Amino acid sequence: MPNCKQKDFGFPSFDRRKIEANFGGGEVSSDGGLMLLREADRRLGLLEALDAVLPDPRHPVFITHRQVDLLRQRVYGIAQGYEDLNDHETLRKDLVWQTALERDTELASDSTLCRLEQRVDRQAAVAFHQILLEKFIASFSEAPAELILDFDATDDRVHGQQEGRHYHGYYGDWCFLPLYVFCGEQLLVSYLRPSNIGASHHAWAILKLLTARLREAWPAVRLIVRADSGFCRWRMLHWCEWASVDYLIGLARNPRLEKLGQPLMAQAQAAFATAPKKQRFFGWIDYAADTWDQPRRVIAKAEYSAKGTNPRFVVTSLEGDPEELYDKVYCARGEMENRIKEQQLGLFSDRTSCHGWWANQFRVLLSACAYVLLETIRRVGLAGTELARAQVGTIRLKLLKIGTVIMRNTRRIRLFFSSAYPAQELFVQVCQALRSG
Repeated sequence: MPNCKQKDFGFPSFDRRKIEANFGGGEVSSDGGLMLLREADRRLGLLEALDAVLPDPRHPVFITHRQVDLLRQRVYGIAQGYEDLNDHETLRKDLVWQTALERDTELASDSTLCRLEQRVDRQAAVAFHQILLEKFIASFSEAPAELILDFDATDDRVHGQQEGRHYHGYYGDWCFLPLYVFCGEQLLVSYLRPSNIGASHHAWAILKLLTARLREAWPAVRLIVRADSGFCRWRMLHWCEWASVDYLIGLARNPRLEKLGQPLMAQAQAAFATAPKKQRFFGWIDYAADTWDQPRRVIAKAEYSAKGTNPRFVVTSLEGDPEELYDKVYCARGEMENRIKEQQLGLFSDRTSCHGWWANQFRVLLSACAYVLLETIRRVGLAGTELARAQVGTIRLKLLKIGTVIMRNTRRIRLFFSSAYPAQELFVQVCQALRSG
């Protein structure tokens, strides 16, 4: 039936042609690429697995929106760039969203999604992490020979009087201190913590659990732990040696270490006097802090430039050339910083504005799930393309934000993507790659 109340309006003419407009274009969405997230989710079975471990206290007779649909709606929304629950008050009417969630009616409201966040407790958070680990293991077609586990903590500024908030002197603000563990670009742990603790708090226990499960799946795999100096604790080093887990961990500077590295620094200073450009020398030293149970091998980097000295130290169980271990192995952990930025800047993991602790942990995990879906698109669908190393924000802009006209009847649903969309071949290629598995 035509909309008799439709109001026409216009814009200034162009080349003697009138520009007329109205809002009678039909069902149009800007989120046509949402269907790629659906394909990635179907490939992984991620949100169905999360639904299976999250208790649903609602009476079955009164359920309108299945819990798995609520999870999909929330995670897809984060991946699409909608960080707030109230965004879904409009998105629930979008036919592309309803199609991606396999619904013919309006999706859940922001109030319903808010109640979902209140269901999570410690047991559910642990189960969610177990699923992330199982999906990581399932992503390998054959057993890997070596895995490098990157540990790092970051600050997550609070939004008010949330449970567990504390002031952190280093970051100079009230914040949480979440712990992330990545293996390459794949996320294993996204664990919210209060900030009145050290960076390594619970890292040892998490490493122990990860090691046990990974070696259960792949008994011969070589595990290497890589982290900055905040994780250099002798008990963790001792356990790694006992469990045959290699490590490459930064070591904070102190007068004793700088004294041991002084011969290398003297060489660097002498070389700078001859050739006034940055000079770097590497070597091995044996060092034991007062709290350590034994001396350990440390890579010493002596750097001298016009700005002065810049020594660095890394304790490791690995053998090899110290410069190569430092530059090619240890410094590669800086790539993890990009993954954390993707979590916080691209997927809003720092939108921890709930009052309750576990609701905020759930939001961090929802962001992690959105990352897993987008990383699957990048790893599986975009391998070998110009977007193979793209950030999640670029993937969203290039592949997910597509203007789409939707026509739906009782027999079929037709999605008409924009004819001017510049990455048509890439979009089809990604869709086929996700479906092929």
